[in-house]
Amino acid sequence: MSAIENVELPMILLGKLNDKERRNRAHGLLKRVGLGDRIDHLPSELSGGEQQRVAIARALSNEPEILLLDEPTGDLDSKSTVSIMDLLLNINRIGPNGDGEATATTCVMVTHNPEIECYADRILYV
Repeated sequence: MSAIENVELPMILLGKLNDKERRNRAHGLLKRVGLGDRIDHLPSELSGGEQQRVAIARALSNEPEILLLDEPTGDLDSKSTVSIMDLLLNINRIGPNGDGEATATTCVMVTHNPEIECYADRILYV
């Protein structure tokens, strides 16, 4: 599936939006994660960081109150890691739409990377 089809899938399953609303929301989320110009690309045509951004947009598609993240930067290089973490911090503080009107999304993340602890408000060690 293309990037936009990937983001639309959870909305199709939920069934609350019509085709046009779903397509507009998916496009807006891809723009929000910096992929507005890559909506028709397949996963094989995207870098690891871009694939991760599509996954984040897909996770946000049905406006969850809590976003659960398992090693969201595990397979990324340092530059992509910073980019993804900045995006997640922004989603956490401002909300998924980036307009300031949406309620900020709570992010719960599991990671083995101590370098990204600086992004957390609270850290639990297990």
